[in-house]
Amino acid sequence: MKPAVGPGAGQRDGPTDDAAAQESPMTGTKPVGAEPGQEARWVRQMFARVAPRYDLLNHLLSFQIDRYWRRFTVEKVRDILERPGTRVLDLCCGTGDLVAALERVHRRPVFGVDFCRPMLNEAHHKLGSRARLIEADALVLPLPSECFDVLTIAFGLRNLADYRKGLDEMHRLLRAGGSLAVLEFSWPRGRLVGPLYGFYFRHLLPCLGGVISGAGKAYRYLQQSVERFPSSDELSGAIRAAGFREVRDWPLTGGIAVLHVAVK
Repeated sequence: MKPAVGPGAGQRDGPTDDAAAQESPMTGTKPVGAEPGQEARWVRQMFARVAPRYDLLNHLLSFQIDRYWRRFTVEKVRDILERPGTRVLDLCCGTGDLVAALERVHRRPVFGVDFCRPMLNEAHHKLGSRARLIEADALVLPLPSECFDVLTIAFGLRNLADYRKGLDEMHRLLRAGGSLAVLEFSWPRGRLVGPLYGFYFRHLLPCLGGVISGAGKAYRYLQQSVERFPSSDELSGAIRAAGFREVRDWPLTGGIAVLHVAVK
């Protein structure tokens, strides 16, 4: 693993009006209790605390549905994964679940980037000698421009200190014609699914996650970060604004998660 680059996520030039910046849904993560400018450090420390039980909790608290979401993501970029010479990067790779799923189709090593070393340690145990892992900040990646054909990010965009800068960096890394796949939580709109999900997500999930992991703040942050994250329509617009085209989205499991796929 390569050394981390920078202490946290950078800031993108934007409106000078502070209130407008805070109200914009396309700013960045704002963990409760994090000092301004320290959001990335707070997120890194939070993931470091939950890393040993991260996979267990993901599968348990999602009732194993997260495995299906990752398989669906892989299927949507399967055609390019199977082409000879394709280079693939999974950004904010965490413990490497999506890297492993991509490799099962790609048949070659997939690069994974994360800024939390304990999460990358878990990924290394999972992937073994084939691991191609880089410890770095998603907003200032030590990688050359236009060097990947597929770039994926699963449940990571929501944790960046600057969403727009993150999308700009993804656009920089992809070659012309390359595919971007963004899998992220959303808020279901159905009359039945919405209230049921809201009760589970706001009350049961933080409690269960806190008890099992011993890090209650992490699962309260999960709930808060999803509730303030842009809607799927807003995210589609932001992906287009970053220079991508052919932006499509697929709501999954009643809209609990949404996959966005776009082309550079």
